[in-house]
Order: sequence, then structure tokens, then C-alpha cells
Amino acid sequence: MGLWRRAALAAVLALFAFAAIPAASAAPTPAPGVPLAAPTKTVSVQQLPPATNQRHFDADTATAAYLAQVSGAKRARSDAYFEGGYWLILIDALYTLAVMGLLLWFKISAAMRDFAQNLTRSRFWQVPIYVACFVAITTLATFPLTLYENFFREHAYGLSNQTFLQWFGDFATGFGVNLVMMLVLVTLIYAVVRAAKYSWWLWGAAVTVAFLAFTMLIAPVFIAPLFNHYQPLPAGPLKTEILNLAGANGIPVNDVYEYDASRQSDRITANVSGFLGTTRISLADNLLKRCNDREILAVVGHEMGHYVLGHVYILLTWLGLLILAGFAFVNWGFGVLTGIFGGNWDVRTIDDPAGLPAVVALFTIFMFFMTPVTNTITRTTEAQADIFGLNAARQPDGFATVTLKLSEYRKLEPGKWEEDIFYDHPSGHARIAMAMRWKAAHLGDPDIAAGPVSPQ
Repeated sequence: MGLWRRAALAAVLALFAFAAIPAASAAPTPAPGVPLAAPTKTVSVQQLPPATNQRHFDADTATAAYLAQVSGAKRARSDAYFEGGYWLILIDALYTLAVMGLLLWFKISAAMRDFAQNLTRSRFWQVPIYVACFVAITTLATFPLTLYENFFREHAYGLSNQTFLQWFGDFATGFGVNLVMMLVLVTLIYAVVRAAKYSWWLWGAAVTVAFLAFTMLIAPVFIAPLFNHYQPLPAGPLKTEILNLAGANGIPVNDVYEYDASRQSDRITANVSGFLGTTRISLADNLLKRCNDREILAVVGHEMGHYVLGHVYILLTWLGLLILAGFAFVNWGFGVLTGIFGGNWDVRTIDDPAGLPAVVALFTIFMFFMTPVTNTITRTTEAQADIFGLNAARQPDGFATVTLKLSEYRKLEPGKWEEDIFYDHPSGHARIAMAMRWKAAHLGDPDIAAGPVSPQ
């Protein structure tokens, strides 16, 4: 029992003890008919200091001390990995444009359309036949870059646990998922193009957003288990605390799941995914193996923030607006490009599936220049989830230390413009500083005052 609680208990017992003493023992018995004088007593009330082990806490000093724990070669390696990702944004865009250009200029796309037309006279069914060819050829054409980025580069930085065969197995599974999704989505969009004609970009954007929402709905139950094995987290104090935290924040779950993310990498992650009855809390086994309970609760609190704050709907709204703008850009750009090069490509109208490479190229250009916008949207929701998680889980130091572990693949201290343009999450510096400011504001709370001591 803490010092302040013992003192308070002693004061209460003393009060009851004095109240139990008869009045006759405090003063002589007055004569009959003489009024008893009202007792007087001066009571001194003082506020006991909070029981705290947080002495001379300064948020800025704590932030700097935490960041200093990752330095030297470890910091340089993290910075190099993350900064390399900046160049990959440009390289991926240019590579995609090159592949799409080859499909158009060598009339490979037109040949795939002719192949589909030879198989069926139905314009509806010609599209999925073309799309199957398109996905297969573009996957093959981009495979060298995919292999470098997702296998060799990850191994070079020690971020992958997979052999080539294990990685290729996941790649093949992803190809199958992508093929099915593209078959459905592109076929629907071209059906809208033929039906809506000049306003196709409005209805096409609506179909795309609806399809994304449907994908988010089914992903936790049908897509995620294709890549990892999910099982209920064993019963214990941690699981009980997570479920209590979920219940306190209105998250409709009655179980917590663990999945074997370590078969791919050592990255720490968790998620609260799904909606409309498919919501589940899932923890990567790396999170459970590499983090203590404070860190785990900090991560889970953050993920719960995404759910409670409705970020899936917010992101769908913003992404929907971007998709709408992107489709409008494609509609304009397609007319310009086919007006100049359509004869060379054997493509004239937007409802011709042979023009899909031009559509992909235009959308790639649009999204490349929208990178700061999309990153700002997601970074804002991540910052909101950070604040929610601190208020819900109340683990500022756990949040700070797990942020340092995430620095294995995230640069901790970028410049302002660097963070604004390239970061889809707040930087490690921003996150730790926010956690320490939160702690400073709550240092008088008993659980925070008695919690871990931040470095100073």
C-alpha cells in the first residue's frame, strides 16, 4: 500500500477513534441546567504530495534521451533503408510507365484485345479475358523489380526471414488474389464505361470505392488467412486486459487473435480490422515475442484508435475523392494521348480494353504527384490514433520504447519537408515527443506517477 494511502487510512482511523471517546472524558460534567459549551478545535488540512518516482521530469529531455538510444551504425542503417524508399517511389513509377509504353507501342495490348475478340463476341466477356492476359504479362514484366524490392533488399537490411521458395509462395498467392480482384474490378469499370459513356469517370470512381470497401470487409476473414495462420491468443492477464480495453471503447469483439508474422519478418505490428461484423483484433507473434506488456498495450491502444475514430470510413472518403480526381484526369489525358498516338497504338476510344495500359500510365502519373497528399491523409489518421492510444492504454513509455523498435525500418528524425512529403506515419521523433508531452501533462495521475521512469 502506498505511503499516501497509509497516511489517509491512519487519519480516518484516528477520526473514528476520537469520535468514539465519551464527551465526559474530555471535560468535567457540568452542573444540572447549565448548557454544555460547544467544543472547539482547530483542524489543519494539508495536501499530501503524490507518491511519484518521476523526479524532475522534462518532456524534451526525455525525448532526446530516448532518441539517443538508437545511434551509430544502427541509426545509419535505418536511415539508409527508409531514404532508399524515396527513390523507389520514383523508380516504381518510371518502371510502370515503361512497361505500359511497351505494351502500347509494340501493340501487345492491341494483340491481347484481338485475342479476346477471337474467343467471344461478347464485349462484357472480352474484358476479363484481356485482363487475365494483362495481369500475367505485367506481373512477369515487373517481376525483376518486385524481386529486388521485396526479397533481395529486405534481406540486405535484415528485414526478411523467408527463403526464396517461401517468399515466392507468398508472391504466387498475392498474384492469385490480385488476378481475381482485377478481373472483377476492371470488368465492372469497363461495363460502366460502356453504359455511362461521357460520365464514365464519375460512375467508375464510385464502383472503385465500393469495391475497396468490400475488400476491406472481407480481408480479415478471407484474404489475410491466405498469408498467415491465425489462432486465438491463449487466455491470460494480457488477453483479459486487451478485451477489457476493447469493451471500454465499444469495440465488438470477444476474442483476440495471434498470427505468425514471423514467417515473413521480425516486424512488430497489430491491427483491429474489418467492420460490419468482421471486426477482429490481431497481434503479430513478433509483437508478443519482442515486446513487454506495456509496449503491447500501447500498440493495441493505437490500433483500437483507428477503429473507434472511424478511420476506415475517413480514409475511404478521402481516397474516394482522390480516385474521383484521378479518374477525371485519366478521362482528360486519355483523350489527349489517343488523339496524338491512338493510330500507333491501335486504340481510339476509352471503352476499348486495349487502352488499359494508357489508363494505368495516367493514373500512375496522377498518384505519383499525389504522394504528399496521400501521405498527409494517412499520417494525420496515424497521429490521431497515437493520441487515442495514449489516452486509452496510458502507456507513454511503452509507446516510446516500441517506437524505437519500429525504427529498424523507419527513419527516426527526418527534416520537416521530408516528413511532410514522404512519411505516411508520424516520424519516431514526433511520436516520442508527443508521448512525453502527454506524460508531462498526466504526471500527477497515480498510474503515471508510479509508472516507469523516463530517461533524463
